[in-house]
Parts: sequence; structure tokens; C-alpha cells
Amino acid sequence: MDVLSFKIKNNHYTLAIEWICLILLILLVFCRNGYRYGVLYSNTIIYMVILKGDVLMPRASGKDIVEIFGFSPDDLTAVCRNIWEDEICPFVKSKCTKFNHDQSIVYGVCSVSERDGSEVIICPKRLYANNYQTLREVSTDAFGNIPLYLVGSITSINKLPEGFVLALGHNSGKEIQVGISGNKLSMDWVLVRIENQKVQEVAGVEVQSIDITNNYRDIWHAYKNLNESTFDKAEIPNSMHGLNWANVHKRLIPQIIRKGQVYSDSKLATKGMYFIVPDQVYHRFENILGDTTPVKKANKC
Repeated sequence: MDVLSFKIKNNHYTLAIEWICLILLILLVFCRNGYRYGVLYSNTIIYMVILKGDVLMPRASGKDIVEIFGFSPDDLTAVCRNIWEDEICPFVKSKCTKFNHDQSIVYGVCSVSERDGSEVIICPKRLYANNYQTLREVSTDAFGNIPLYLVGSITSINKLPEGFVLALGHNSGKEIQVGISGNKLSMDWVLVRIENQKVQEVAGVEVQSIDITNNYRDIWHAYKNLNESTFDKAEIPNSMHGLNWANVHKRLIPQIIRKGQVYSDSKLATKGMYFIVPDQVYHRFENILGDTTPVKKANKC
């Protein structure tokens, strides 16, 4: 890490210099090339520190990995690399399940980029960022502005409000299954609105990202071995991954049909079913379906 520091004695120009430094800081933090500047100042002296920024790290020229364990793959900070070592998903606070084929390596890849630079989420847990914000937005859309709780966040039933929403699913109780043995459907999430300790209504939520084809093995190892003493000589190969668009749509459509039928038959499921998917998956799905005519209620055959 290169550091340059200098002192300016206190005089009538100090205040003006402080403001100039702060303005430079604001401008340069958002600059995507060159150096990252930090300004530390006291009543009598100003320190300007110039640090090597992440933008100087080597990156792939084509397809790339965008996030590993929620961080940029070239992030060498202790916080980031400790999470690499612990193999913890920062979005659900549990062990990451993005293994290689023999489960000897936990890759922790959350999102990747294509040749055109577009970024795509490839792990559904990445969609739970900011403390399950997407689930909370679904709950607000379905039931209004009432609090949502995951099972693990409830410390005392007596402290719950009269009206609230309980999220049942992965890492929150367990996934609800419906159907007969050998032909059961697992619901990713069921949001249950409770009023005065009684279930009033529910809404279903399915979460899906997209699978990759081929692999990102070589580029992952290149980022894994990156360090401050060798980064200036490191070469990052392009990722070899592809995106399995056909498979994601084949999986999504049957779920809409089968699980949609379950919720349409339930008297409690007054809000229907929600799907949470990355933007790119949704827009591709729109292109496949084309123009559709909305109906208030589907006819049963």
C-alpha cells in the first residue's frame, strides 16, 4: 500500500484548504480511474493520504466474476478475505452452498458479467440482500405497511404486535410442502399475515436466479491467489461460464402452473403468488411470452 502524507501548519488559509480537500475527496471517490483519496484533518494540521484503489487491481477483459461472498473479487481487505476463509454467505449469514462438483471448494460466486458488461445474479440468496429486503417489499405490496418477521428474529411471542407477517421458508422455520407423498411441492416462501394470533391470509413467494453452464474455475483461482505483493504482475483470465437461459425458463414455467394452481385453490391465498427473479431473467421471460392479455380469473378445464 503506497502512502503519501504531509502537514500544513495552521494559518488563515487552513479553512479554505480544508474545503478544497473535501471537495476533491467527493470528486475523486466517484472517479473510476487513478487513485482513491482520503482526507483526515484536525484543528492544526491536515493529512492527505493517497491509497491504491481497487480500480488498479487486474480484472478480466471479457466475461468476469462480479461478486464472491458479496465482495468484488479483487477486494483484498481483511474483512473480505476473512469471509472467504469462513465461507459464509453475507446475505443469509450461513454457510455458502456454491460448491464445486466434489464439494471440496466453496466458490461463493454471487453474480457474473457477460461480454457486454451486463451483470447477472446467479445465486438466489443474493436476492435476499439488505436483510431480505425483497421479501419485505413483497409483504408490503400484499398486506400493506405492517412488520414482517423471520422465525429466527422473534425473541418473545409476547412482544409481537397484534398484526404482523411471518415469513416461512429457507432459514426461517422450514419450507412448506403440499401434495401427496412422491409428488410434493416445496414452496420457497409463504408469507402469513396474522392478526390477534389468527391467520388471516397468505401469499406465496418463489425465488429463482439462473444456472451457469461450463465453469469459472480458472478465474476464481486467479482471484483467490491475488495478493498485495503480486497483484501488479497478476493476469486474470476470462471466465468460461455461460448462462443457461433455456433451463431457467423450463423450471420457471412449470412452477407458475403447478404452484399457481395450489394458491388459486386456497381460500387464504387472496394475494396470489409472487416471483422474485433478477432483472435479466424477467426481461428474457417477457420476450419469450410476448404480449399477453391479463385475465381476472383463469378458466379451469
